[in-house]
Amino acid sequence: MKAVFNKQRNKNKNIYIVLTHTGSLLSRIIKLYTKAEFSHVSISLDEGLNEMYSFGRLKPYNPFIGGFVHESIRFGTFKRFQNTKAGIYSITLTNKQYETIKRTIKKMKKKRKLYTFNIVGLFAIVFNIKYKKENSFYCAEFIKFLIDKARLEVKLPELVKPNDFKNIDSIELKYHGILKNYEINNQS
Repeated sequence: MKAVFNKQRNKNKNIYIVLTHTGSLLSRIIKLYTKAEFSHVSISLDEGLNEMYSFGRLKPYNPFIGGFVHESIRFGTFKRFQNTKAGIYSITLTNKQYETIKRTIKKMKKKRKLYTFNIVGLFAIVFNIKYKKENSFYCAEFIKFLIDKARLEVKLPELVKPNDFKNIDSIELKYHGILKNYEINNQS
């Protein structure tokens, strides 16, 4: 029985990189600049996207109030923007890497009021400038922070944008389509 338990503990785990484009004014501005398919990125700790996090809108109807958010297909911004386009990718991690990301998110979740949305950093990218403020992230910067913290050996640019995550060597596309339809496809 002990050997089975140890096998399960050492089993690799997946995280899910969720690339989206809601079609909101801000997302259209980002897409216009990047000329990329997606304008936002989130991370999920599970395939069902129940534990999905990013830096974005705290209120679905106000793009100017942002911070650390627990996102969902069923509520918030993605519920408001029903035709959100998505690309859902998986990356296999060691158990230790997965636990590092999970622990980091848990700590940030507990102290979520300390974190702000790095709107200046988001727009500084247009001018090829890195603007970093303590405890402040835009979506892609946050996901890169988690990946770096877990010491994944991936090549991401310093001025990271959502679509950059599609270029990770070990990433695997799981779904491409309308985000609200993912649950239906995922359960079949």
